[in-house]
Amino acid sequence: MIRPRFDELIHAPTRLSIVALLAAAEWAEFKFIRDSVGLSDSALSKQLTTLEEVGYVEISKTFVGKRARTSARLTSVGRAAFDQHVAALQEIVAKAGVSVTPEP
Repeated sequence: MIRPRFDELIHAPTRLSIVALLAAAEWAEFKFIRDSVGLSDSALSKQLTTLEEVGYVEISKTFVGKRARTSARLTSVGRAAFDQHVAALQEIVAKAGVSVTPEP
């Protein structure tokens, strides 16, 4: 069972969007993340660096020809933090009597 734990770092809307996107992928290319979340290159770079510094995201830089290609993925620590944060949000919403999961 996942232990609910609110995570202030992940909770910021931009970082929550990035982490949620990465939770659904093995690796995601920088351009895909940028376009999906709607950030500028510099804003996304800053957010990814913040997440990387705490160990939530791993960044990979490779070259295709002469062009750099940057990709990111959640680490196991990042995945655990995201899962705990989502569980904490679900607890908060449940206290209001609202269901956040579809009923079968």
